[in-house]
Amino acid sequence: MNTAFQERDVYVAIADPTRRKLIHLLAESDEMPLYELTSHFQMGRTAISKHLTILKEADLVRNRKIGRETRYRLNPVPLQEVKDWVSFYEQFWNERAILLKDILEE
Repeated sequence: MNTAFQERDVYVAIADPTRRKLIHLLAESDEMPLYELTSHFQMGRTAISKHLTILKEADLVRNRKIGRETRYRLNPVPLQEVKDWVSFYEQFWNERAILLKDILEE
């Protein structure tokens, strides 16, 4: 699979724990500047900026400039795809658990 395509894929974007934490931080606020996001990690601004770029390519994060500062905010819409996928398998396993329970009770 093409690397550029993978970076735009929501599943690739959320696969990394740092990016999941960034999503969580942004979900708890309206917007956050890079320096504030970086303060939650033991890595530099450049590394956090690279993670934010991957999230932006997956359309999970939007940014805007205010003077010299860039502020980031969450765009949760692409996460609906993940929710739908997980919901399908949640229903799948719930049905299997009911079938197993019925078999064991017979």
